[in-house]
Amino acid sequence: MLTYAQAGVDDEKTANALKGIISLAKATFEFRKGRIGEPAEDLGHYAALMDFGNFYLAMTTDGVGTKVLVAEAVGKFDTIGIDMIAMNVNDLLCVGAEPVALVDYLAVREPDEKVFSEIAKGLYEGARQAGIAIVGGETAVMPDLINGFDLAGTAIGVVEKGKVITGERIRPGDAVIGISSSGIHSNGLTLARKLLIPKYGLDYEYEGKKLWEWLLEPTRIYVKPVLELLESVEVHGLAHITGGGLLNLKRLTNYGFSLEMPPIAGIFRLIHESGVPLDEMFRVFNMGVGMVAIVPPEEKEEALEVLNKHYESFELGTVTREPGIRVENYRVTL
Repeated sequence: MLTYAQAGVDDEKTANALKGIISLAKATFEFRKGRIGEPAEDLGHYAALMDFGNFYLAMTTDGVGTKVLVAEAVGKFDTIGIDMIAMNVNDLLCVGAEPVALVDYLAVREPDEKVFSEIAKGLYEGARQAGIAIVGGETAVMPDLINGFDLAGTAIGVVEKGKVITGERIRPGDAVIGISSSGIHSNGLTLARKLLIPKYGLDYEYEGKKLWEWLLEPTRIYVKPVLELLESVEVHGLAHITGGGLLNLKRLTNYGFSLEMPPIAGIFRLIHESGVPLDEMFRVFNMGVGMVAIVPPEEKEEALEVLNKHYESFELGTVTREPGIRVENYRVTL
């Protein structure tokens, strides 16, 4: 059996180490008080918000992570740009913001025209799917620091005042809707790589696809369905299911959740059958659900109709008064 911490990523230890940085970062809010662009201290969860009068500017930053190591191993770089953009714009959506622009950061050991061209293809495709403009970026060549490369970005979006999704309107009885993922996305790759690659090899075929194809499947971009959802129904909460799995729901509310998750399939079944405990699976991976929307129970049918026009979506369960996340069909409590 293998856990995320044993694979080298200890979420609890990381959270404790970040406390000092976070407290100092919040202290800098004082520098903008009373000015245009004052931080909205009590609003952001997946993205930070800055007050610009009639609207908020939402900001987020993220990267591809160790998925780039799989790309390097097989020499395929044309999809990781999609992953980077997805990780940023999907977070912006969670506060109700429409993504508008992004800047990228590519750090490399040495420049390679072919690799750069392939990365650019993914960035273009990700921007097309998200409907955003890539307005700038930075490429750093650092042979003394970088072994391989890293790709990250910062995205901005806008949301009108009064339309920010904070989770504060979530109530017991609300319907929880899941939007299907395209696979592992860009989270838990350290655990998946260290478990699967030594055991099977990247060319191992599972359910008609090679392992590297499962691992490199691009992260799904949810901009179009979520923006349409926001225009169609009352949305009480949105959660991008990334690292931390279903624990991401705790960012939104202190209420609990009673859920029935989809069958464990594809790459997730291979990981679980290869030695990752069930409760750890739901703490680390999206388990087939890449985005969650929480809506009033009377609006769930309309919400499902909107979302299913884009990606397979399904009712997962309800918000409960009791805290905690219970995956009823797998008897897992988080």
